[in-house]
Amino acid sequence: MPELPEVETTKTSLTPLLGQQVIDVKVFQPKLRWSMPDDLDALDGYTLGSIERRAKYLILNFLPPLSKHNATTELATLAPRQLLIHLGMSGSLQQHSKGTEKRKHDHLVMVFGSTDKKQIQLHYHDPRRFGSVLWHEDYGAKLLDHLGAEPLSEEFTADYLYQLIQRTNLSDKTAIETTAGKKTASKAKSKKRPIMRAIKSVIMEQQVVVGVGNIYATESLYLSGIHPATPAHQLSYDDIVILVDHIKTILQKAIALGGSTLRDFTVASGQTGYFQQTLNVYGRQGEACPHCQTTLENIKLNGRASVYCPNCQPLA
Repeated sequence: MPELPEVETTKTSLTPLLGQQVIDVKVFQPKLRWSMPDDLDALDGYTLGSIERRAKYLILNFLPPLSKHNATTELATLAPRQLLIHLGMSGSLQQHSKGTEKRKHDHLVMVFGSTDKKQIQLHYHDPRRFGSVLWHEDYGAKLLDHLGAEPLSEEFTADYLYQLIQRTNLSDKTAIETTAGKKTASKAKSKKRPIMRAIKSVIMEQQVVVGVGNIYATESLYLSGIHPATPAHQLSYDDIVILVDHIKTILQKAIALGGSTLRDFTVASGQTGYFQQTLNVYGRQGEACPHCQTTLENIKLNGRASVYCPNCQPLA
C-alpha cells in the first residue's frame, strides 16, 4: 500500500504538470472504492495550479479557464475545482506521452498540454480498485477533518504525542510533576485514563498522526529501541522524544529515496522507490539483527506483522 512517503513522492513527480491545461478526460472504470464523479470531464480547459498532500490523499487544485472574450484579463465565471485522490492498496499516477494506449487497470486518463506544447497523459492505474478519485467539495470534510497531525509538521512533537497518550496537558503546570528533570503526567490531574494500547498501534492511528504505515512504524520503533507491543502509557517523555525524532527521520529518508517499492508502486514518472533497500527489520523475520546479530522475531498487532529484535527492543 502506498504510504505517506510514496504519496509525497508521487506529488513531487507531478510537478511537470503544473501550469498545464487539461484538454481531455476519459473515465474507463468509474467503480473504485467510491464511484468516480460522472462529471470529471468538466475539468476540460482547467489548468493544474497546485498540488497538496494531506495524509495519504493528494489534492489537485485546478484553476478555471480564461474567458474567451478577453483571455488576458477576464476570468470565466467558473469556480476553481479540487480533485481528492487516494491511491488505495495498489494505485499509482503515471505519466505517459500522447497516444500511449491505456493498459489493463488504467481507470482514468487525463491529457494535459496544448497544441503548441508536448502533451502528457496522466493515467490513474489501480489493479485492486481500492483507491478513489473524488471532488474535494463532496468528500473533503468527511475524509480529512478527523485526521491527526502531519508527522513532518511542527505540530507533531514529543509534547503533542506524550500529551495525547497520557491524556493530559503539558502546558498546564498543575498536570506535570518534574522528577529528576523528566516530565511525567500527574495521575491526580488526569481526567481520562491514558492510552494503554500497544505503541505501534497508536502511532499507526490516523487520528493520532497520519501516514506512519507499517513499514515506517516498524523501522522507527527499532531505531528507538522500543518493543512494538509496549503499552503506550508506559513510555517516558524521553522515550517519546526519541521515537518522534526517528519517525521524522525515517519518513524524510524514505521520501528522499522515492518511497518503498515492495510490490507494484511506481511514481508518475514510472520510477520505483529505493527505501526498501535500507530496511533494518521490516520483512526480515528470522534474519540477524543488523546491530547485535540476535535473530529477529515477529508478532502480530492488529493483524499486522511487527518484526523486532528481542535484544535491542526488550518488552519491559
